[in-house]
Amino acid sequence: MPELELSAGTLDYEDTRGDGPVAVLLHGVAMDGSLWRNVVPRLAPDIRCVVPTLPLGGHRRPMRPGADLSVLGVARLVAEFLERLDLTGVTLAMNDWGGAQALVADGRDQRIGRLVITSCEAFDNFPPGLPGHNLYAAAKVPGGLAAAFGLLKLRPARRSPMTWGRMTRRPVPPEVMDGWFRPLWTSPEIRRDLRTYVLGVPPKAELLRWAEALRGFDRPALVAWAAEDKVMPPEHGRRLAELLPHARHVEIADSYTLIPEDQPERLAELLREFVLDGAPG
Repeated sequence: MPELELSAGTLDYEDTRGDGPVAVLLHGVAMDGSLWRNVVPRLAPDIRCVVPTLPLGGHRRPMRPGADLSVLGVARLVAEFLERLDLTGVTLAMNDWGGAQALVADGRDQRIGRLVITSCEAFDNFPPGLPGHNLYAAAKVPGGLAAAFGLLKLRPARRSPMTWGRMTRRPVPPEVMDGWFRPLWTSPEIRRDLRTYVLGVPPKAELLRWAEALRGFDRPALVAWAAEDKVMPPEHGRRLAELLPHARHVEIADSYTLIPEDQPERLAELLREFVLDGAPG
């Protein structure tokens, strides 16, 4: 897996390469790029897929001490990632993580040609829903993240509404989740990075300002939301689509938040149509 040295530390990423239009696929907290493992093969080789593992708890290498890993800090890291790889006109797609709003509000969206927002944090739903509130409470207590994620070594605990039970309709394969959580089980520095992120959410007024900034995004956008989402309200998807001047809104049935897990085929179909619409060649 290639790696890239950035200001905050080293990011690992997957790159299918090729000459097609580029889609950069982003994941949420306590996951890695493997969230998209069932979508990428349905897009390549017509679409070049670049899938970084963000420093949100599923990363293998700790970031530098003192690195800005707030929501805005990670959004800026995504912009730096695009710049360092010299990617322009990309389709930026995210699931579970709502940092695109911060990236646009911060004026760092010049390399984005198209935006795809699937069920994710939005408005003041940071950290999102019951699992997010549970994670925030754990992050505030010394040793809380070690205890919370240590509990997830017990596979039945992963289906609790307080943890991952409301994230997918179908259980994520145990070996995949083991890979997501292992850095948090084994590395105090990775837990430090996640704690910095979770406690780095700005006040509600700033979060709402980020959402309002989407009115200035003048390129095509797709908002694809899980119709039965228990963590990211479907109403948020409709509101985001209303804010974006050139957005199409789609609800995906039979899915909770992690659409790449529950409905990879349907999501890939929507992404292919959206990315290749008007693309050269």
